[in-house]
Amino acid sequence: MEKALLDLTRLGMRFPTPDGEFIALKNVDLQINKGEFVSLIGHSGCGKSTVLNLVAGLHMPTDGGVIVDGREVAGPGPDRAVVFQNHSLLPWLTVYQNVELAVKQIAGKKGKAWIQEQVNHYLELIQMQHAAHKKPDEISGGMKQRVGIARALALQPKVLLMDEPFGALDALTRARLQDSLMNIQAELNNTVIMITHDVDEAVLLSDKIVMMTNGPAATIGEVLEIELPRPRNRVELAENPVYQRYRQSVLKFLYEKQSKQESTADKKKVNSKPAPAKTA
Repeated sequence: MEKALLDLTRLGMRFPTPDGEFIALKNVDLQINKGEFVSLIGHSGCGKSTVLNLVAGLHMPTDGGVIVDGREVAGPGPDRAVVFQNHSLLPWLTVYQNVELAVKQIAGKKGKAWIQEQVNHYLELIQMQHAAHKKPDEISGGMKQRVGIARALALQPKVLLMDEPFGALDALTRARLQDSLMNIQAELNNTVIMITHDVDEAVLLSDKIVMMTNGPAATIGEVLEIELPRPRNRVELAENPVYQRYRQSVLKFLYEKQSKQESTADKKKVNSKPAPAKTA
């Protein structure tokens, strides 16, 4: 059996608050193999970003641990790169220089020719060679996000972490970038964890969809394996009955199972309230 590249074991996160301890995440167990594309989906506040931040090493778990390629995560590292919804490009640098910054971090003793070759390779991968010498404020939102992805890929991470990377883009630009991401992953065989609220995006891109329960004490509710052949074509899949079944499974979890749990929890809160004092 293939050993998992990424292993989340009994992962939990608790925060102190003035009203006592808040349990954000509890008992998250997940194994991800090399080259897998995994989407995290769930309602707002279900701990998706907390999981991503723990894998990135931006926070340390209060319970359990994260292991990447046999080593426990003890903080941020070059084996994990993050792409946020906001591209986070440095505005005073050109597109080329933004990607070059990442390449230089892994260059070691390699010379200028190697650095230039790598930068051009990643710009070609995201089809942005034509804008290499433009500044971020001279290109569109979709282009900025492409450059953000190229910069993350240029670090040659073992795991690419994406926090709603296409959430702020219009539908057409989002579709183009989703197609680009599928092509890039097919070429590089990256291991990807992506947060999304978009059910169609999750089914289209993923090998595995991890559905999170509502917080507090959020955890993994269900894991859905997406067994659709690659390469995937969104137009053909729109009429594919297997694709539609996967889509319905995710929607059912989000809007039936979690809604029922939410309403049950609300009833318990109401029932646990003390009865009003009787007046004489």
